[in-house]
Amino acid sequence: MLRFLARRVASGLAMLVAISTVAYLLIYLAGTDIARNLLGQNASEEAVAARAAELGLDRPLLERFIDWVSGAVRGDLGTSWFSGAPVTDLVTSRLGVTLSLVVLSTLLVAVIATVVGVLAAVRRGWVDRVLQVVSLVGAAIPNYLVALLLVTILAIQLQWFEPTGYVRPEVSLSGWAMSITLPVVALIISAIAAVAQQVRGSMIDGLRQDYVRTLRSRGLPEWRVIYLHVLRNAAGPALSVLALLFVGLLGGAVVIEQVFAIPGLGSLSVSTTTQGDVPVIMGVVVVVAIIVLIVNLAIDLLQGWLNPKARLS
Repeated sequence: MLRFLARRVASGLAMLVAISTVAYLLIYLAGTDIARNLLGQNASEEAVAARAAELGLDRPLLERFIDWVSGAVRGDLGTSWFSGAPVTDLVTSRLGVTLSLVVLSTLLVAVIATVVGVLAAVRRGWVDRVLQVVSLVGAAIPNYLVALLLVTILAIQLQWFEPTGYVRPEVSLSGWAMSITLPVVALIISAIAAVAQQVRGSMIDGLRQDYVRTLRSRGLPEWRVIYLHVLRNAAGPALSVLALLFVGLLGGAVVIEQVFAIPGLGSLSVSTTTQGDVPVIMGVVVVVAIIVLIVNLAIDLLQGWLNPKARLS
């Protein structure tokens, strides 16, 4: 197990280095005049040149990248070119908001999709047919359109929720729950159907295996056969889909946070990209990459625990 963990950690670190390098090069090789973007299009050439020198943009790209990496490995992601605040503080202040949305959405999808997928595989009746229809509809409707519909109907017309805004849980737990209900629903509607489809397919394949007939012939209760044996064997593919879903929800949170005016990483990345605030952009990229790598590592470890053959691969 330790060798399995070491291989996964090493591959994750290599991926983090590759992502950081590519992101840094793409930002600076895009051909945009960063200093002019920061000062505005009406700034004089002298002011633009002075600002570029102040930020070190007149230095060789490789030298700047090495300086950034040396600071990043110490936990120093630099300071914002726009506000002057430390990038680490800016990112961490928004990180909890986004993670609360994404983690809660992922947990709800995992629980609801597992229940629906198992029912669809075992009953193979109206639940299965409804799941097929919902999957097609959910895949066709983007998250931002669902969010706009929820705001229009539930917040503006029925006034059950506030249309925008975010309440931190330390301020009011009930207010936090109300403020993230609509964003979470907008994120999970299509995701539930997709994961439930995966669980359904894996369960149907598992129920056809010879060991299931053997377990039933020994007189085991049906619920033990389904939940303790078949579902465990079917969990591997579903976990892989869930990991991809987590990454997708991180991307979807960018749009959802804009719709609901939630101060998370999504809104931070949009505003800093518009401003050309490179240190903050890189900080968001690195933090999101680390989160994704940690989630993938956790999924790999869980799959290795559920299926020892996965450790050998």
